[in-house]
Amino acid sequence: MTKTTFAELGVSSAVCAALAKNGIMAPFEIQELMIREAIAGVDLLVRAPTGSGKTFAFGLPMIERIRTLPTGRTPRALVLAPTRELALQITKELSDPARAAGLKIASCYGGVPIPKQAQQAARADIVVATPGRLNDLIERRLVTMSAVQILVLDEADRMLDMGFAPQVDRIVAKLGDDRQTLLLSATLEGEVAQLARRLTREPIQLRLGTEPLVTGVAHRFAVTQGEARMAMLVDELTTEQGLVLVFTRTKRGADRLATNLGRHGMDAVAMHGDLSQSQRERALGRIRKGQCRVLVATDVAARGIDLEDVALVVNFDPPNDQSDYTHRVGRTARAGRTGHALTLVPPADAPKISRMAVSLGLDAEWAATGIPVGAAKVVYSSKRRGGAFTPRPAQSASTHHRTAPRGRVKRGSHQA
Repeated sequence: MTKTTFAELGVSSAVCAALAKNGIMAPFEIQELMIREAIAGVDLLVRAPTGSGKTFAFGLPMIERIRTLPTGRTPRALVLAPTRELALQITKELSDPARAAGLKIASCYGGVPIPKQAQQAARADIVVATPGRLNDLIERRLVTMSAVQILVLDEADRMLDMGFAPQVDRIVAKLGDDRQTLLLSATLEGEVAQLARRLTREPIQLRLGTEPLVTGVAHRFAVTQGEARMAMLVDELTTEQGLVLVFTRTKRGADRLATNLGRHGMDAVAMHGDLSQSQRERALGRIRKGQCRVLVATDVAARGIDLEDVALVVNFDPPNDQSDYTHRVGRTARAGRTGHALTLVPPADAPKISRMAVSLGLDAEWAATGIPVGAAKVVYSSKRRGGAFTPRPAQSASTHHRTAPRGRVKRGSHQA
């Protein structure tokens, strides 16, 4: 069976050549799903996990649309990302395709001096930014967003988890109404649905497959605590010779665990929000150069870290919920590779984590612990938080079909 090409999806020959130069010859599933619709100019709500290839899925159509628009004020496209690591990763991945299309791209994030970022952003066709730094630049009147015609919110669920909703709203208030909005998230329920209602008009909802977990991951759970938990982690790191990403719940926990691993003869670096940008880049540089193969990180810090060859993910502290588990283990088995995930579960957390495992379809993996699945808890929820927002019937890769062009209506006037 012949695979669809980027050219058949509407990507220009110059951009296709730039992709081919980097060994990117055929689109991933999410790219096939999104590119045609996004080039057509419709608003999209997309459920896709980390590592699925979504940067090119929104980035290539954004480039193609901008290159055909009349030149004028800049920037003309804005990508919001929750962390500086993700902002840098997006900028890096889209640099060559943007250059091939004759476009400039710049990134804005905290932890570095403002003047140079402001100058680059003001001249760029595409700006990739974290909400905090971009708001700072806007309030200082160093950049203006009034010419933006395409808005992308990547990992919108994490942006909301980090408390960026007010800042996102302030940024969007500076944009024009006649724009295209692409919102990507691991979930499209709850607060993400509310955000979608505010920012999009007549959006099409797309889903990557039917299962939220990344394929190609072997999942394991172990109920353990105290010194036995640390001993099990050391054994895993001794056995696994590839790159390992270890998750903790807190910044202090990440520092403490990295130090403890050092005492066990395991060289590890910690990554969390208290590090400066230069400290983060030095830590990642050690990993990429092979000087260290264990990265200990918090959930927030790990978002956007561009490490392609993570062989093992260890949840030293269990995730808070199913969404966090999905994001964590999605750091391995990326782009069609295989990987392993181990979750170390204190006995007190076993009921909660067992229910999470079953809800993810990992019944057999949990059963291997020999611990019964915990009884379900009764949870009360208010109508105010709401459920899933389904603006149009969701389309998956298996049922996707082209839709007729729609008329543009005043933003926010559609039925919720």
